[in-house]
Amino acid sequence: MRFSFLVLIFLVLKTSLAHGQSKIPNTVIAFGSCAQQTKPQPILQQIADIKPDFFIYLGDNIYGDTYEVDELKTKYEKLISKPEFQALKQSTKILATWDDHDYGWNDVGRHYPLKKESKEIFLHYFDEPQDSKRRNRDGIYTSYMYDYQGNKLQIILLDTRTFRDNLRPYKGELSENEAYFYTLDYSPHTNGDSTLLGADQWKWLEMELAKPADVRIIASSTQFAIEYNGYESWANFPNEQQRMLKTIQKSGANGVVFISGDVHYAEISKIQLKNSYPIYDFTSSGITSTWHFATPNKNRIEGPVMENHYGKITIDWNKKDPTLTMETIDVTGNQRFEFTIPISQLRR
Repeated sequence: MRFSFLVLIFLVLKTSLAHGQSKIPNTVIAFGSCAQQTKPQPILQQIADIKPDFFIYLGDNIYGDTYEVDELKTKYEKLISKPEFQALKQSTKILATWDDHDYGWNDVGRHYPLKKESKEIFLHYFDEPQDSKRRNRDGIYTSYMYDYQGNKLQIILLDTRTFRDNLRPYKGELSENEAYFYTLDYSPHTNGDSTLLGADQWKWLEMELAKPADVRIIASSTQFAIEYNGYESWANFPNEQQRMLKTIQKSGANGVVFISGDVHYAEISKIQLKNSYPIYDFTSSGITSTWHFATPNKNRIEGPVMENHYGKITIDWNKKDPTLTMETIDVTGNQRFEFTIPISQLRR
């Protein structure tokens, strides 16, 4: 009797698998940025508790702001010694890129004199394997590919610091605009040769986008899809921003969604393209840092959330039309907004 029952279970499972009814677990990606190493980081414990598949650090993972190698190391030590960081490390796979403060100094780019030393420190503290390609080329850009029963997820981490030209200081080029109720720091580059990613990273990115994938998460430390606001973003390099959009279109890459940090609040921005699917940019910036206002952004469709928070993306592969859901979760554990996209709407 028991043998017959086991045979029946085996046949049911075999039939279910044959008809494609085996359920694929949802893929959960948490991410965040802007974490002051001297402060408690309860959000990391929150993330550890939900055990996502990945946690992506988007930069300002510490506030280094130094020209001293030993000081940079000391500040990383403060981060990794935190119990909440260790809990996160034990519960999920951590992926990381950097922004200005952990790279070296506020708003700095390719001219930072310790960029090679900073890279080695970054790779050490985020446990980068010794045989990693990141160790054998300039910069820290990299990518990962994951397969979920034939559904491919690509995660691309950009490096927006190592190769970036200096920002162009604002010198009153714009006429008075009441939307800008604050002091503008930078103006967009008008020189078409100015670069954010650099030639080698662009060449690499074009090859990455040519790889087959259903969903592509592109991590940029600074916001990609916002309008110009006088602060640091891709809008300060309009030629690079347009090149990215054209590269995505030309490659035929489906499923592109940007995630970004830097600004100390959360929002979703959207660029609607004429001949392609819309590009979304989900910003999560505020593990410990906050800001007292959100800048004007005509591309904003969700947010802003000004309190400490993290971002969460859930991919449900099991629906007839799989979905990607974006959520911002605040420091008290409350969901502050949710936005869902059918993955079919991220195709040309």
